Amino acid sequence: MKKIVNEIADKLKAKDYKLTTQRQQILEVLLESKDQHLSAEDVYSLVKKKAPDVGLATVYRTLELFLEHEIIHSVDFGDGRKRYEYGDNADGHHHHHAICLSCGKITEINEDLLEDLEKQVGIDYNFIVTDHELKIYGYCGECKEKR
Repeated sequence: MKKIVNEIADKLKAKDYKLTTQRQQILEVLLESKDQHLSAEDVYSLVKKKAPDVGLATVYRTLELFLEHEIIHSVDFGDGRKRYEYGDNADGHHHHHAICLSCGKITEINEDLLEDLEKQVGIDYNFIVTDHELKIYGYCGECKEKR
């Protein structure tokens, strides 16, 4: 984790920002929760356990700064709340999400099956694809059994 924190500190420094203690605490929460999709309020709640002096406004500002510098990315699962996760997609790989309409469980889908479609869109429509996002809605195994 220390290596990632140092890399991000350098990335921010190159853009004339500092990785302050509060920003680092927020970053560490995101790194520790890598496989989760945290709302700003979730991040705030986890940071407060480590650093009671961090305010909600600081969390929001820091998340926006991290988004702006592609340290994290956000996803809206249709419930009106942004969720944040660490990752910059530096390798060009995107993961997608299957969202249960009953219990809200979010499952990451790591296969990126849209590469061919992106290439075809580029050819057919003379379009440069820079990003994509796929959300699949349905029912998880547990909820499917209850239906």
